[in-house]
Amino acid sequence: MDLATLTSQLRALGEEALPKIAAAPDLAALAELDVAYLGRKGGALSGLMRGIGQLPADDRPRVGVAVNEVREAVEGALASARQRTAQAALAARLAAEAVDVTTPGRPIARGSLHPISETISRIAEIFGQFGFVTYEGPEVESDATNFQMLNIPPDHPARDLWDTMYVDIDGGLLRTHTSPGQIRVMHAERPPIRALLPGRCFRYEAVDASHASEFFQVEGLMVDEGTNLADLRGLLDEFAHAMFGAGRATRFRPGYYPFTEPSVAFDVGCLVCGGMGCPACGRTGWMTILGAGMVHPVVLQHGGIDPERYQGFAFGMGVERIAMLRHGIGDVRIFLDNDLRLLEQFR
Repeated sequence: MDLATLTSQLRALGEEALPKIAAAPDLAALAELDVAYLGRKGGALSGLMRGIGQLPADDRPRVGVAVNEVREAVEGALASARQRTAQAALAARLAAEAVDVTTPGRPIARGSLHPISETISRIAEIFGQFGFVTYEGPEVESDATNFQMLNIPPDHPARDLWDTMYVDIDGGLLRTHTSPGQIRVMHAERPPIRALLPGRCFRYEAVDASHASEFFQVEGLMVDEGTNLADLRGLLDEFAHAMFGAGRATRFRPGYYPFTEPSVAFDVGCLVCGGMGCPACGRTGWMTILGAGMVHPVVLQHGGIDPERYQGFAFGMGVERIAMLRHGIGDVRIFLDNDLRLLEQFR
């Protein structure tokens, strides 16, 4: 191969490559042309450069100049084409994704709290005005915290009141009430204590309009020097008036709970008949909303508190019962049905 032939081939390569580069539709096509003409292995320019070794020594520098001119022309064309293609792609993307800022926005679906969550928040808000702090406890408890430390030993007949569901975790069980939180708070805090303990509870019960195997409670605990039933009565009266209306009648009546002594049930005037007597209240004119009492000295001792110095009271209420009374809901099962016809009423 002589100088004229190699020079002619280099010129032809440039004349062939530049139009193809200018017509390349995208970056992928440009990458293929880059490999085809400038690739180190198999590239057209590399193939021609192998012929330089066959030329006389005087001709080689002249061919080298021609090779560099072709290389620079091809590389320049590739760079320009890449820039042009990238700009075109960006322009097309901006045009496709253009947003008319004057167009009204898409409506966003507005959710709401579940009536159980809303009721718990309202209960916490009311008691928070009296200095009660909300705590959370685990849903899986031990027999000791769920029963024994609450003055309910293994052979106590009061255990028949709870159909307990046990789990395979070292004798653990799903808590049957939120009362174990009393023990946990007393171990974590020193008097004076004002604690509110909402949470989910579990009992193996037949499900009907007024019973469920999964339900929510809110436990309240106050421990201080000189605490008495009058303090409890005044607090619950204020709660009932804030929750159900200032004119709502209330009453204490004797009750029984192993972890309080004395124990009481707290009733409000029937929200359906206004105290006149109806099927909803068993024609008594009263509805029970919670149980309460003075914390048993044994429970205080299990909580690490001296019952000779401190006294306390506790109360527990079913959140579903409170929500049903507030909103006139007649069946506890619908709280867990996820029925939008109900939930949309609480937006």
